[in-house]
Amino acid sequence: MSQPIRFGIMGCGYIAQRHLKHIIDHPGATAVGLYDTFNDAAQSLENEYQVPCYTSLDAFLGSDCDMVVICTPNGTHADLAIKAMKAGKHVLVEKPMATSVQDAQKMVDTAKELNRFLYVVKQNRYNPPVQAVKKIIDNNKLGELQLVSLNCYWNRNEAYYKNSDWKGTKKLDGGVLYTQFSHFIDILYYFFGDIDGVNGYIGNLGHHNLIEFEDTGSFNFKVKSGGVGNMSVSTCAFNQNMEGSITIIADNGTIKIGGKYLNTIDYQQTDGFDIKHLPQSSPANNYGFYQGSMSNHDKVIDNVVEALNGEAEIMTTADDGLQVVKMIDQFYKSAKWIS
Repeated sequence: MSQPIRFGIMGCGYIAQRHLKHIIDHPGATAVGLYDTFNDAAQSLENEYQVPCYTSLDAFLGSDCDMVVICTPNGTHADLAIKAMKAGKHVLVEKPMATSVQDAQKMVDTAKELNRFLYVVKQNRYNPPVQAVKKIIDNNKLGELQLVSLNCYWNRNEAYYKNSDWKGTKKLDGGVLYTQFSHFIDILYYFFGDIDGVNGYIGNLGHHNLIEFEDTGSFNFKVKSGGVGNMSVSTCAFNQNMEGSITIIADNGTIKIGGKYLNTIDYQQTDGFDIKHLPQSSPANNYGFYQGSMSNHDKVIDNVVEALNGEAEIMTTADDGLQVVKMIDQFYKSAKWIS
């Protein structure tokens, strides 16, 4: 595209503001419209960034945007993405891509049928430690995998859920593997591919009368390409996020990407290929009384612009997003509920 790519954004919450800022700051992009059924939120962004807001979905989809960024509650992603693609738009959808395999598959099928680009936001792929380990894996330096272990211990307090009309609901939120921990499952897929043989336990152990699903889970699984794995997750960490990590034990090395958000190398012992001189990771997304994953949305927008202009491959394809939803579905279907 010779002209700047025209972006429109659905949903005007915090993450939409982050997308909007990076779109406006990008020389190859421009923001042409916002959509939200809550007029106050859209009006606030319109006033701050001088981008027109719509409260009619039909009017928004009738605008001249090329790429629609979907930042609405999880359970609405599939319906809105399909409507946008049928209106002739390309789509960039925030995580999770969808909250069911059926919906994610419909999104992929629609994109292929209509020849639309469908991309998924998985910004942790851009973290310098993640990219460094991915390069080691792709160059076959680690050798055969024995074990991969994910540990994600975060805090989501009462205010997090009570300040929202959709978080904590099964229909629109979906569960902690969709909202909090899909990024970590994505990195598992990014590194090693698909899994099977999943078994585990989940329960709501610390958020009674606040959420309609689990807050804690522990799983074991097989990695199809070789090796075994485990994952433990919780939103019950006291007072603040504690850890978000992935540990890899393989023939030629042991590496732990850690910190709270896969943003540091916490341990490495390798056969001569230690990771050194990493760039500084971006700060975490700060939502006031809690934090989320790394704020690499500038890199996401840059990648989308380059991909649409034929200058780069997209970092996270629709098929990648679908596979992660399938993995989450395996975790949930395998899990036994405890109280």
